[in-house]
Amino acid sequence: MKRAKAAGLAGVACAMLTLGTTTPATGTDRPEFGEVQKALTELAASSKIVGAIGAVYVDGKRVAQGTGGTRLLDDKGGKIPPSARYRIGSQTKLMTGTVILQLVKEKKLALDDKLSDLLPIVVEQDLVKLADQITLQQLLQHTSGIPNLPAADVFDMTYHTPLEMVKQTSDLKRTGEPGSQFNYSNTNYFLLGLIIERHTKHTVSAEFERRLFDKLDMDRTYLPTKPPGGIKGPHGHGYYPDKDGKLRDVDRQNMSHGYAAAGVISTTEDLSAFHRALVKNELLPKELTQVLLGRLLPKEQAAKSAAKPAANGRICDGQGGYFSVTGGGPGGKSITYNTPDGRVQFALSTTLGASNLDPDLDPLMEKAAEAVLCPSK
Repeated sequence: MKRAKAAGLAGVACAMLTLGTTTPATGTDRPEFGEVQKALTELAASSKIVGAIGAVYVDGKRVAQGTGGTRLLDDKGGKIPPSARYRIGSQTKLMTGTVILQLVKEKKLALDDKLSDLLPIVVEQDLVKLADQITLQQLLQHTSGIPNLPAADVFDMTYHTPLEMVKQTSDLKRTGEPGSQFNYSNTNYFLLGLIIERHTKHTVSAEFERRLFDKLDMDRTYLPTKPPGGIKGPHGHGYYPDKDGKLRDVDRQNMSHGYAAAGVISTTEDLSAFHRALVKNELLPKELTQVLLGRLLPKEQAAKSAAKPAANGRICDGQGGYFSVTGGGPGGKSITYNTPDGRVQFALSTTLGASNLDPDLDPLMEKAAEAVLCPSK
């Protein structure tokens, strides 16, 4: 399949995999859903949300969608098309992890391989402390102890290579001994991207295309590779406060902050297709899917998983339960909700009129998701 190549970027993002419990639907049974359009209209009524799009998919078929707010700040630009592309932020990590684990399945890599062997340059340039003790699995599950990338200047468009990004952490204090505890770090996934490129001789973007996007007919999804950053087609614009508190359009972003940790641009349909295939073990054998999602890990390992539960991640408990995967960055936040059987997805994207770190955003988006996924709650 011939796919269009494009440039753009998802900003630095922070993702969380959070799990709930469920009684999966069987046969032709389907959960009852609330009105997506109503939920998104109410979500976008907040001054902190510029626009929102979302869609519900059951067994791969869209059953509802909606759009709230506007494309631009101050009620300008018209509505965001529900099919518009958006930055998925750190939901990208699931894609990077999937490619890494496919290489494990192919016996080109092993979970206990050491970073020093997988990527000798980090030792040669003294970029990562204890690289000879850090395993591939620890990188995947954020238990490596490698510090997170420092906060970036949202408005600085200076491009840095992935290796230069990793170098920014070389003098920072480690967060723990390898394998000792969970500490979220984008640096892990920059390193995993570099490992993919070294061991496949292809870019991360090319491997995503070949192994994921083409396979799942994700025709409108891409990982940008060249600056300047931008999203193809009509889409919502996000905003971020500058040092004086003035909201500035951050539609164009420094693509060096995304890469294999947070760089992919997608749509509700494409992203739901990826989540569905991953959860249903269509991209990886079940045991490797669990390395990434952590649902069935032994208790002593679950606390170290990238899928560590969080209080705001479980919704609809007792009514079918969903787990969520979150991505965010300057100007936007996105969440995809899944049932653990992979049958149902609700993909939600917002563009912001506030910092993406504003503590009010997660409760607002969770309220919208609950209105759609568990309307009788």
